[in-house]
Amino acid sequence: MKATGRGGGSPRISTRVWTIPNALTILRIACVPAFLILLARRDDGWAFLALALSGISDYLDGWVARRYQQVSRLGQLLDPLADRLFIVSTVLALAIRQIVPWWLVAAILARDLVGALAVWTVRRRGFRALPTHFLGKAATFCLLVAFPLLLLGHILDAGNGGVLAVAWAFAWWGVGLYWVSMAVYLLSARTVRVAIPKPTTRGLTATD
Repeated sequence: MKATGRGGGSPRISTRVWTIPNALTILRIACVPAFLILLARRDDGWAFLALALSGISDYLDGWVARRYQQVSRLGQLLDPLADRLFIVSTVLALAIRQIVPWWLVAAILARDLVGALAVWTVRRRGFRALPTHFLGKAATFCLLVAFPLLLLGHILDAGNGGVLAVAWAFAWWGVGLYWVSMAVYLLSARTVRVAIPKPTTRGLTATD
């Protein structure tokens, strides 16, 4: 999450831990095991509510952080981790319940694996992570909308064609943008690798 001052100045990032955005992010993380338990128990209605709440909290934490100048370093760390945890665990659970096909799981996990490798390469050059891109945020938004709608379509069963059509539209856009954003991140990683040489460890020679 990024924020700028009201006058358009540079981002102001605090070291505060207890902020409203961080609390919302922690709530989103807590919703993940709750969702998995509810889905495993086939309490699909409550599972849908947990999933929807997670998606809403993802929007709210970013909005509150930007609107009220509560961007923090902890939030910058937790937010992408919460997104990855939410997306991976949800798509796996939905596939196990045969609500989504396994190719969707493969497409998302493969992208995250490639992303992890890209981050690993830039960290070897001294970078903590690659800068976020709006395409990645758009992809995450589409998937956070798609998953609850896919579950809702499954719950409705009869007459769910309209819900599923919208859900799969968001899913396709989400997966597509997920990989397009990955291409952008790979280009950024390549730029870092070319611009900054890999650190080398040289042996030290002692002389009397």
